[in-house]
Amino acid sequence: MPSLHLFVSQFALPKIHLLPFSYNTQTQNLYSAATPRCRISSTSPRHSSLASVAPLEAILFDIDGTLVDSDPIHYYAFREMLQEVGFHGGAPITEEFFVNSISGKHNVELRHVLFPDWDVEKAMKFFDDKEAMFRRLAAEEMKPVAGLEKLIKWVEDNGLRRAAVTNAPRSNADLLISILGLESFFEFVIIGSECNRVKPFPDPYLKALEELGISSEHAFVFEDSVSGIKAGVGAGMPVVGLATGNPERLLSEAGATMVIKDYTEPKLWAVLDGLEKKTRPAEVGTQLSG
Repeated sequence: MPSLHLFVSQFALPKIHLLPFSYNTQTQNLYSAATPRCRISSTSPRHSSLASVAPLEAILFDIDGTLVDSDPIHYYAFREMLQEVGFHGGAPITEEFFVNSISGKHNVELRHVLFPDWDVEKAMKFFDDKEAMFRRLAAEEMKPVAGLEKLIKWVEDNGLRRAAVTNAPRSNADLLISILGLESFFEFVIIGSECNRVKPFPDPYLKALEELGISSEHAFVFEDSVSGIKAGVGAGMPVVGLATGNPERLLSEAGATMVIKDYTEPKLWAVLDGLEKKTRPAEVGTQLSG
């Protein structure tokens, strides 16, 4: 097995076109089995700029690729484990295949992509093992996206409400938030599989707004994936895309209001400074996610 540290340092996602997943009735029904049920529609119009949410009251964050650049570790874990089970004749998957077919997708969806002939129990056991491998590696290699600490302080200084919203398993989400030391920062951690439907449907973000008691008119989202951006836009909020793993063009085409490389970009802070002048502080609740 190659050195993970060397592997991560050399990992660079190619600039390629992602193929959209076809959500047929069978696949959508798989998503509807989870509980509790979230609201599944939004009447809020799509925002064309972050300025439209003033006064700003809340910011919602994805986790993987948004708080931490975790795609290299996910790729490494998938590559090693797929090779072990003889996927594609035992040849290692390429970065291109990872971006096209795996990155940003929920495991329920990936079962149909990677193992259409496997039974559910066998496929989900593979994904459980892969997530366990990811957590072991993440504890050693995970680093925050550049500028995150400054953004967190800005959010706290302005008294904004906040929640994390992810398609990742809760065990992964809790680990990454713990590694970053953000357990007390997020009021809620919304898990896609605990809602009626996962991203790219808007349900997880609608659930976060409901828990916070905030209107989509006064919130926006940070996301790094096409499916996540579609979910945020579908919930009626503007979305800032993080190009940590996906090409900027695809994030813009998915509906991102702005695309940045990380949280140090001047254009982001120019907008945030403008919002700060129009924002009324919101009292941050004390209830934390379980």
